[in-house]
Amino acid sequence: MAKRDYYDILGVPRTATEQDLKSAFRKLAKDCHPDRNPGDQDAEQRFKDLNEAYEALKDPQKRAAYDKFGHAAFDHGMGRGHPGAGFGPDFASSMSDIFDDLFGEFMGGRRGGQRRGSSRERGADLRYNMEITLEEAFAGKAAEIRVPTSVACETCSGTGAKAGTKPTTCPTCGGMGKVRASQGFFTIERTCPTCVGRGEVIDDPCPACSGAGRVTRERTLQVNIPAGVEDGTKVRLVGDGEAGLRGGPPGDLYIFLSIKPHRFFQRDGADLFCKVPISMTTAALGGQIEVPTLEGTASRVKIPEGTESGKQFRLKAKGMPVLRSKTVGDLYIQVDVETPKNLTRRQRELLEEFESESRKETSPESAGFFAKVKDFFDGKSG
Repeated sequence: MAKRDYYDILGVPRTATEQDLKSAFRKLAKDCHPDRNPGDQDAEQRFKDLNEAYEALKDPQKRAAYDKFGHAAFDHGMGRGHPGAGFGPDFASSMSDIFDDLFGEFMGGRRGGQRRGSSRERGADLRYNMEITLEEAFAGKAAEIRVPTSVACETCSGTGAKAGTKPTTCPTCGGMGKVRASQGFFTIERTCPTCVGRGEVIDDPCPACSGAGRVTRERTLQVNIPAGVEDGTKVRLVGDGEAGLRGGPPGDLYIFLSIKPHRFFQRDGADLFCKVPISMTTAALGGQIEVPTLEGTASRVKIPEGTESGKQFRLKAKGMPVLRSKTVGDLYIQVDVETPKNLTRRQRELLEEFESESRKETSPESAGFFAKVKDFFDGKSG
């Protein structure tokens, strides 16, 4: 029976690139892999054919020979390590490389090449929530925090082994951290059950840390909060997280900042906004008001005659500093004209007198609106 063309088996044209070959093999091999099709002889044969075709075409020299001579290139010993050899001595090695490259964790394979296991696991990262005031965000702050965390065991210096002893190479995996088991015609690699992937075992654990190499303690840390931080800013302290397992590198500490609401100011990026109530007479006649700033000083704002409620005045460079920059935002003062309440008899008389002396020019918007309302009703009656 004539053998199928390798390009047809992989479903690619003869002009396919190495990446095309690899992608086609990956997709088809997953579909007919024996693990997904237990007891299916046809799937197993298709898987063998795919491997044979990919082995021939992934090698540039073998592919050139196949393109020129076809299957005859691998007959009578032509083409060293020919793909038609099935599952010969080189098969386990080549299949291991292919599975490691293509299937990764699905096959329990290794990543990044074969390496020895390590008992030195990196410590976990920690999170600390800190609330600061807007003034502290404006000026920056040096804070002291207390964090419960795991630190290296002083008794065993983080090794996890009793004083005078040390961890030994795992006898099950030989220090690799993983073991291999043959299953049919392929090999599966799993985490070593004895050392749990660490490559080392402790025969006589440290009594202070029970072999973990770390203990729980409360640490006091100094934290510098830079000026200009915003709500939600994250500060990273490298190496101040949990200690690594059995002498491994420590994790990091992440401080998440939140800013308390301020009684005067609202923040929008680097700009600040402050709503200031002013009297009706100040708005009408004009004048000056003093407003607070985060610097702790007062700034004067000139109110022009006839200022309306909602009018904003900009105080340049009186806002928040921009983090790690010389730029400073602005402060916006928004005036809110307050309506007089709880009037005395004399005040009422004065206002009534003012009203009787008022003209259209005194309150142009009000006069204009009610003039339009009158025209509206006149039009309806007409």
